[in-house]
Amino acid sequence: MKTRKSAAKRYKMTASGKVKYKKQGTRHILTKKSAKRKRNLRHPDVVDKVEVPRIKKLLPYG
Repeated sequence: MKTRKSAAKRYKMTASGKVKYKKQGTRHILTKKSAKRKRNLRHPDVVDKVEVPRIKKLLPYG
């Protein structure tokens, strides 16, 4: 099975089997966003458990 490269660039698997991703909204139009909001966007987030099986299909070796 091939890995979906688009998914491989967006998601990373953790050792416990969770899926991490980088939050959106950090590229441009940052002046109107508060410092608190930008600070919270810096840290990676975990995908909801409902979506994990779908992402695991795209990343068979993840």
